[in-house]
Amino acid sequence: MYKILEREDLVPGIHLFKMAAPAVAAKAQAGQFVVVRIDERGERIPLTIADWDKDEGTVTIVFMEVGATTARLALLEKGDAIADFVGPLGVPAEIDNYGTVVCVAGGVGAAPVAPVARALKDAGNKIITILGARSQDLLFWEDVLKGVSDRLIVTTDDGSYGRKGVVTGPLKELLESGDKIDRVVAIGPVVMMKFCSLTTAPFGVKTIVSLNPIMVDGTGMCGCCRVSVDGETKFACVDGPDFDGHKVDWELLAARQRIYIDEEKCAYEEWRKSHAA
Repeated sequence: MYKILEREDLVPGIHLFKMAAPAVAAKAQAGQFVVVRIDERGERIPLTIADWDKDEGTVTIVFMEVGATTARLALLEKGDAIADFVGPLGVPAEIDNYGTVVCVAGGVGAAPVAPVARALKDAGNKIITILGARSQDLLFWEDVLKGVSDRLIVTTDDGSYGRKGVVTGPLKELLESGDKIDRVVAIGPVVMMKFCSLTTAPFGVKTIVSLNPIMVDGTGMCGCCRVSVDGETKFACVDGPDFDGHKVDWELLAARQRIYIDEEKCAYEEWRKSHAA
């Protein structure tokens, strides 16, 4: 069992757990993830590692309530424990001194972007971070991202905080400014990562995205997380989760994410009814 040492409600529907997981913390690197299961009958879900402390033996995860399992997870409190916390899984983010890197975080993507931006900053890069959300009440970790960035740009769709608009607006301005942008890292909803990749493609700037397809075992055995990259089938759990955004088949990815949408809604409604009872 893995104990929840700290719990924080970051914004409505998005929560942070600091877990006691010394074996995972000892090996964790930026860009990797864990597979979590609440109990022996629970669903296995992948969650990106948002932070870790090797000395403390802790791993921090941030998750959004989107279905039955994450709704159940959100009911747990400090001192509770979960059955499985498997990791670190996936290929670590590629970290090198590229020059100037723009990190784009959309919504809950602020959590997985933070350790990548920190590692890139430590490697000597200049970091410009664009943090976006639908509205001010859904923004979190602005201070964390500011601490690992040379410059932070905040956008909200409704203009309630920062710049009004989506993250691709300032991203395009940076690319058109004449200042050399050597790499872009974009993590967030599929549609946001897709349009970040479409924005950078005409400028020839390599753009790394972190894909989040449906995943079950996390070790390449089940094949559920297959994605098409440059015409080849890849498994996000063992070949990724990071891929070149210019080579991802975004339409196929979006379609595969919708495969079980009816079953997911049904599972959530059944859980909600049973929980209300």
